[in-house]
Amino acid sequence: MSELFDEVNEEVRREQFKKLWDKYSIYFIALMVLIVAGAGGWQGYRYLEAQKAAAAGAAFEKAAELSEQGKHEDAEKAFTELAAKAPSGYRTLARLRAAAEAASRDPKAAAKMYDDIAADRSIGGEWQDLAKIRAAGLLLDSAGYADIQQRLEASAAPKSTFRHTAREMLALSAWRNNDMSAARKWLEAIDGDGETPPGLRSRAEALQALLPPVAKS
Repeated sequence: MSELFDEVNEEVRREQFKKLWDKYSIYFIALMVLIVAGAGGWQGYRYLEAQKAAAAGAAFEKAAELSEQGKHEDAEKAFTELAAKAPSGYRTLARLRAAAEAASRDPKAAAKMYDDIAADRSIGGEWQDLAKIRAAGLLLDSAGYADIQQRLEASAAPKSTFRHTAREMLALSAWRNNDMSAARKWLEAIDGDGETPPGLRSRAEALQALLPPVAKS
């Protein structure tokens, strides 16, 4: 008798499953199709992105070769074109290189290009800081200390990646603009940082020797 009940239960289960399958099979099949299509689409997307990165890398190398050959205007044009269409990583590098190439013909225009990169929050803080450093370097001989201070003071903070370079530029700018108090401030910051590179520390000591003695109160 128990075997009979088992057979009946099994038959009932099969009938219920058949009804469920007849009712919902179209949705299950559609779900499977979407999963397969999604996986194929993801693989296709990865392939296309890899192709774009490879093409951008080749274009970047060609532009760099133009720069090495002294064809700075052609290199600038190539980097600018690459920056407009390359994947994000190459785009930022291309923008920085385009500005570097422009510096040979028009430092102020190049500084403006670096300023635009520095203002672009989408590229990340370290890239922005690097662009600020590059722009300030181009303007160091012509800009007043207040301008350089506005550009670099945040980059000279204790944990900033480019703090050493920023402090040296601030000290030089202050010295060239006869602000000895500010120059001394940044030279002391360089001296007090245990991670200051030896070469920079030596240059700071040389500049320190050029400063007038502190007036006694």
